[in-house]
Amino acid sequence: MNSLSGRLSSMLSATQAAGRLRRRRVVESRLAGTARARIDGREVLVFCSNDYLGLAGDARIGEALVQAARTWGLGSGASHLVSGHSREHHALEEELAEFLGRPRALLFSTGYMANLAVGSALLQPGDRVIEDRLNHASLLDAGRLSGTRFARYAHGDVPALERELSAPHEGATLVASDGVFSMDGDLAPLSALAEACRRRDAWLFVDDAHGFGVLGAQGRGSVELEGLTAEDVPVLMCTLGKAVGASGAVVAGAPDLVEVLIQRARTYMFTTALPPAVAAATRVAVRLCREEGWRRERLRDLVARFRREAGTLGLRLLDSHTPIQPILIGEERAAVAASEALLDAGLWIAAIRPPAVPKGSSRLRITLSAAHCDADLDRLMEELSRLVRQGLLA
Repeated sequence: MNSLSGRLSSMLSATQAAGRLRRRRVVESRLAGTARARIDGREVLVFCSNDYLGLAGDARIGEALVQAARTWGLGSGASHLVSGHSREHHALEEELAEFLGRPRALLFSTGYMANLAVGSALLQPGDRVIEDRLNHASLLDAGRLSGTRFARYAHGDVPALERELSAPHEGATLVASDGVFSMDGDLAPLSALAEACRRRDAWLFVDDAHGFGVLGAQGRGSVELEGLTAEDVPVLMCTLGKAVGASGAVVAGAPDLVEVLIQRARTYMFTTALPPAVAAATRVAVRLCREEGWRRERLRDLVARFRREAGTLGLRLLDSHTPIQPILIGEERAAVAASEALLDAGLWIAAIRPPAVPKGSSRLRITLSAAHCDADLDRLMEELSRLVRQGLLA
């Protein structure tokens, strides 16, 4: 007999045998304005957060949240289409649209929900989705669940994409790509993707979760960095829980794009809106992201220094010049052992294993933040050097 308990036990045993059992660590507190946190009863330096600009613990954002909560309370009470769409939500959408250079923007509770919304609302039977093989899981799921033809091309391979685009097809085509790939940290060839889409009358959809706030002179992300327009990238998704240090996500584009999402996207229609106080605090976070360009400059300096010094240690780095700096290890248990050794030394760096990355490419995924000081990076390099000497890092 196939009991549920037996099935669950078997699944967990298989995961553990493969070296892929994951553990949640409880963050007991964070030291505001720094990259330090307390977990498991001890203070650690955090090198695995997506808080790229160091805004998540900014006191000004926290105070905005407190003040807005006094006015709005906590919950929004309903979906946006019922009674949950507050003036704070609306103002945040308008401000993000202006910042991103798009006519309109639509707020979602998460980037995952935003990506599923695009796939479900814009596509119809007979259409197709073509995606980079290393896209984030939410983009891949959006393609698979769209009910249309779904194809993937080799990572960053524009000729492979063009071969897919040249295949006979009657319906619409959506090409989806991360702007910055979350596990490798490299940039998509967005200009070449946009050109290929123009030639084949395809729509380019960019998930800029890890570029928004970090890249470009004004922090508008990978699309700004490449000098692309709204015509080049008609569908743009940016998350607000990474560099912005808040919560939620936004899809930006033409007025009709946003209106179709409002009318057709189930992940928008059938979920409770973010708390209005969160939207109010996010407005402050977006303003700080725009105005405090020194955070991006600091981040660029840290990335350059890390890559220079890691190179002298002979570490296997990937071709990334973003805050995501993976050290390739390969075998899953070896990556876990290196991560645990670093945690024992007071540095929190996650081991990334399949299915988040392809088999044989497990790694330490180091992420840098403007909240890191020079002494923090000194400590990181010291501990990585120790692991090299011990043979835990090749």
